[in-house]
Amino acid sequence: MNTKNPLLSRGIESELYLCSPMQVTRRYFLELSYKGTPFHGWQIQQNAFTVQECLEKGLSTFFRQPIAIMGSGRTDTGVHASMQVCHFDLVDQIPSENFLKGINAILPKEIAIHSIRLVKPDAHARFDAKNRSYFYRIIFQKNPFLDDLAWLIFHNPDIEKMNQAAKILLGHEDFECFSKVHTEVNHFRCKIYSAHWEQKDGQLLFHITANRFLRGMVRAIVGTLMEIGLGTRSIESMEELILSKDRTKAGKAAPAKGLFLCNINYPTTIYLD
Repeated sequence: MNTKNPLLSRGIESELYLCSPMQVTRRYFLELSYKGTPFHGWQIQQNAFTVQECLEKGLSTFFRQPIAIMGSGRTDTGVHASMQVCHFDLVDQIPSENFLKGINAILPKEIAIHSIRLVKPDAHARFDAKNRSYFYRIIFQKNPFLDDLAWLIFHNPDIEKMNQAAKILLGHEDFECFSKVHTEVNHFRCKIYSAHWEQKDGQLLFHITANRFLRGMVRAIVGTLMEIGLGTRSIESMEELILSKDRTKAGKAAPAKGLFLCNINYPTTIYLD
């Protein structure tokens, strides 16, 4: 039967869910975006403001039961997501057509939920992802509207050299040299499917897609490629760097504010709606 629950903190009343006479647990995928500037990354941590914490509090308030979420992956402090996916389990409730309006009213302005989809009970936002994509934005002129969303540089790099060096990434799978040290991973292997730079609307964008990414990997790659583009590192050094597996030999990590998680690809068979 239909029930109405008030969103007490916002004074909003909407139909939240349909109750079932027998307890049923359903799994849902949420697609969302967020501006990472005010957050200390995705993952919950003590004494820090994180995206995961905000989402879990908002969902728990909305559904009036504890909700834990699992993201497709972690983003670091200051990194953004134009597309992120997480899953959560909901006991004995079905989100109503007013869910998106209600949950977005609860969440801070830096987070937006775009869709919710019912998936198979064993579907997993992290482990079922076939590949993930990021882009990195660089601007060459001061822009107050992009100050938190791009890396401002004042020199024009050689994009052709940067793209030649980026192609070298596709021929390797061990990227320990681009990983933050002291990370809890079993291996440093990643399959990079594409990596290239493009100029668009006065901006320089780096696009990269892989089956997985290591902590700090994209920012380290961008920083290294920028050194090649500015002439302080050779194209040939990229091969040597990857084979060295030594993070200290890679370039300085590019600023977090220019990085966006922008796509996660899943098999269509996991969806039930």
